[in-house]
Amino acid sequence: QRRVYRTTTHVPQELGQIMDSETFEKSRLYQLDKSTFSFWSGLYSELEGTMILLCGGIPFLWSLSGQISGRAGFGPEYEIVQSLVFLLLATLFSAVTGLPWSLYNTFVIEEKHGFNQQTLGFFFKDAIKKFIVTQCILLPVTSLLLYIIKIGGDYFFIYAWLFTLVVSLVLVTIYADYIAPLFDKFIPLPEGELKQQIETMAKSIDFPLTKVYVVEGSKRSSHSNAYFYGFFKNKRIVLFDTLLEDYSALNKEPAEGEDGENEEKKSKTKNKKQGCKNEEVLAVLGHELGHWKLGHTVKNIIISQMNSFLCFFLFAVLIGRKELFAAFGFYDTQPTLIGLMIIFQFIFSPYNEVLSFCLTVLSRRFEFQADAFAKELGKAKDLYAALIKLNKDNLGFPVSDWIFSMWHYSHPPLLERLQALKDAKQE
Repeated sequence: QRRVYRTTTHVPQELGQIMDSETFEKSRLYQLDKSTFSFWSGLYSELEGTMILLCGGIPFLWSLSGQISGRAGFGPEYEIVQSLVFLLLATLFSAVTGLPWSLYNTFVIEEKHGFNQQTLGFFFKDAIKKFIVTQCILLPVTSLLLYIIKIGGDYFFIYAWLFTLVVSLVLVTIYADYIAPLFDKFIPLPEGELKQQIETMAKSIDFPLTKVYVVEGSKRSSHSNAYFYGFFKNKRIVLFDTLLEDYSALNKEPAEGEDGENEEKKSKTKNKKQGCKNEEVLAVLGHELGHWKLGHTVKNIIISQMNSFLCFFLFAVLIGRKELFAAFGFYDTQPTLIGLMIIFQFIFSPYNEVLSFCLTVLSRRFEFQADAFAKELGKAKDLYAALIKLNKDNLGFPVSDWIFSMWHYSHPPLLERLQALKDAKQE
């Protein structure tokens, strides 16, 4: 794929009508930089993980967490407390070692290509907030899961699976209402033509829409997106302001008297027009609602839960194997949390790769089906235009190596999607 980025320097003939040479070159350089970053960050991650294993990092951290919990008055019999200290230290270590890579990605690569809208202060405030929120969710959930495994008896894997199912459903339900607003501002889409058209389209396919929000994603990045969430009769649609031509901060003229920080932000993005027209936004939503109408969301949940149940069952089979713990430096103890880490992260690694590939193939199939659904709604022409605009706004490179694409792309390449839409568009 890197060879494709390096050698494809001119717009291919089949792309001549939809992409100008300047945008093509910008997207090529952006994806080349992302590819380079991905290689080095991935290599570092592998080396770090290997060194932790070879140098006994996991048993050392477990011993350290035992010393800390012991000083707080919790002896070895309080395994769950020690597990939570271990988890806190491990996630803190991960956050610290990942920070330089995150900074480089945001303030070098994304900044260089005009996507970053964050200041350094905003970045650190956001990172600290994410860490705190993650711990507030992760630690209580983990403690309850470990407790269930401890007292569950021979069929603990069933209770553990049911617990994780409930937690995942609760998190999906509350995320957009209570967690996401901690990081971004959500405002109801104002009354007007776009909102009326969205409500009309939702009603036409019996989508139980209750609210439409616009999220100020432009405060952190100029990348665009849209999604829906909620269960049963309480569905909400969220549109990034960067998706909407009329709402994107990048399309607005600077107001007089703005402070220096805002002036700096405007200078980064001046002359950059982005977003979609109302008809194109509706086409994108037609695609997203197609996922709901065709049951893709439910199918993904079912597949995820079947996989989760299988993993907990295999965990129950393997957790008693002392040689697994000994291989990772635990000769005298078999902590449940360490067993979860060894089995889910390492033993299942080959299986997870195969599963990931199968889900990628399925995802591409779902994307074609959702495009076809939008076509049935009469949105083929507008979706065609929207896909081109979104590709341009996000500097997606439309040429890909077929093996790389097959393994990594959860969405079909742009040309394949456009070709599938072309016939209906011409009709």
